[in-house]
Amino acid sequence: MIIDPSTEDPTSQSPNASTRTYVRDAKAMASTPADVKEYPNSYIFIIDMPGLKSGDIKVAVEDENVLVISGERKREEAKEGEKYVRMERRIGKFMRKFVLPENANIDKISAVCEDGVLSVSVEKLPPPEPKKPRTIEIRVC
Repeated sequence: MIIDPSTEDPTSQSPNASTRTYVRDAKAMASTPADVKEYPNSYIFIIDMPGLKSGDIKVAVEDENVLVISGERKREEAKEGEKYVRMERRIGKFMRKFVLPENANIDKISAVCEDGVLSVSVEKLPPPEPKKPRTIEIRVC
């Protein structure tokens, strides 16, 4: 099972853990929607990233089993004589964290950003082989 820590309520933390960084990161995670698909041999994480270049996106693994997808969408510099009438597209930092299941192969992770859609593929480890019965030789005394 893939666990998404971004669904936790940021206000449920102890008073000592409530920092500006935590609140900012919680908002960034909440505003970055993602789809997660499971296939027989892999997990695929899909996030819309319109207008971002691959250099604006970071995919990493923390703590041996946490997939972190982050980056920043920056405001375009205004040209002379230009002003916004309406600004609805989100700018700023974004981040999503996913706790990967035990069968995720963290050495086999790949990411592709095509047509504004980031796809991160995490291969599954092969299932462990069933233990074979061991025959114990009986010695004669």
